[in-house]
Amino acid sequence: MQPTHNRGHTLDLVISHGLSTSVSSVDLAVSDHYFVFFNITGFMQQETSVRTVRTHYLTPEVAANFIKVLCRSPPVVLPASCDFIVENFNNKLKSSLDSVAPLITKKVKTKPTPLWRNKKIRKLKRKCRMAERKWRKNKLTINHQLFHEQLKIYNSAVKQARNKYFASIISNHKNNPKVHFSTVDPLIIPDFNKCKAQQLTLYVKNLQITSGAILILLDPAFYLTRKLFLIKGLLSPEETLDSFVLVDAKMLGRVLSQVNPATCLLDSIPTSLVNTFYGSFESELLNIVNCSPQTGIFPAAFKIAVVRPLLKKSSLNPDIFNNYRPVSYLPFLSKILEELVFIQLNDCNILGKNQSGFRMYHSTETALLKIVSDLRCNLDSHKISVLVLLDLSAAFCTVEHPILLNRLRHLFGLSGTVFKWFSSYLTEDF
Repeated sequence: MQPTHNRGHTLDLVISHGLSTSVSSVDLAVSDHYFVFFNITGFMQQETSVRTVRTHYLTPEVAANFIKVLCRSPPVVLPASCDFIVENFNNKLKSSLDSVAPLITKKVKTKPTPLWRNKKIRKLKRKCRMAERKWRKNKLTINHQLFHEQLKIYNSAVKQARNKYFASIISNHKNNPKVHFSTVDPLIIPDFNKCKAQQLTLYVKNLQITSGAILILLDPAFYLTRKLFLIKGLLSPEETLDSFVLVDAKMLGRVLSQVNPATCLLDSIPTSLVNTFYGSFESELLNIVNCSPQTGIFPAAFKIAVVRPLLKKSSLNPDIFNNYRPVSYLPFLSKILEELVFIQLNDCNILGKNQSGFRMYHSTETALLKIVSDLRCNLDSHKISVLVLLDLSAAFCTVEHPILLNRLRHLFGLSGTVFKWFSSYLTEDF
């Protein structure tokens, strides 16, 4: 520290705790005190974001009343359209839950759990909160002292655990600055504000349109030739599928227990209530999952999803929209219907024998084994092999639905109600 006074004294100080600080002073001839410049290197503490949510306060009594109200509601009169059955069922679930447990608005602080907060830290925090509640209730001096002693133990344990956690990262990755930056980035990256969310929404909406236009503009002649080949040049499939099999209660119950029970914002009631009281509306669920495949109509309510943007890697720039992966959260009933259709497609064995994606007992490993085997066979036969690998950006968004439907009909043998169901899924508006 250099003098900060014209008499050679150090009178003006910059006090910091655990931060890297550089200080310099300049005599501006305005006062007998020098002008002090200082730089502090440290972390910005990100404020805890607060969001307002509306939720149901569920208790065992509320659940019991919900099923009583639901059972009093009249079932839909059949025959009816698939969209009407789904809409009637969702409205009945929602109105029954709202009548026994109205929505409550509350503020929620979203704060990620630190990785260094282990079981020991959580246990000490519970002891500290218990001592605090006891002191606030009795207001005794002894309870106040016990609370402060427990608080000191907790703070000391937190400091040690935090220091040990970050020290281990630094020591284990001495020569890897990428890991260091990925550790610091979550502490200093700004929040995803509302304006940025609106811009990202427009980007995701235009992604599919832009991707399709690029495919056509790159080479129109190749595009037209490829489309003609898909219409006339495909081989006839060995097996065909023109109708779905009716789903019984046993199959529906098995799929219901296997599907991820996460609740989406589009669900009428929490998924936990669906699993708990499944037997009370089993017949109505069977009507939905059978009406859609049998009529070849995918319900419009199931075509809506909540899209959440997630960074592909924590080290990527959050201001570049191309670095986000849009993840769709679907209604629970939509996932059940799709899983039932997927099971029937697998049972019919219409998928290509070389397809490794989205198949049981298949993975990238089986695909690589097949490629390596073909290359070695060609090498043994003294043949030349040419391997072309394609990595499409936003692959699912660049798939053209007319071409996909054409392949499903001519290459995989889908026809009749099955082909109509996929056409409704991919092409019809909602």
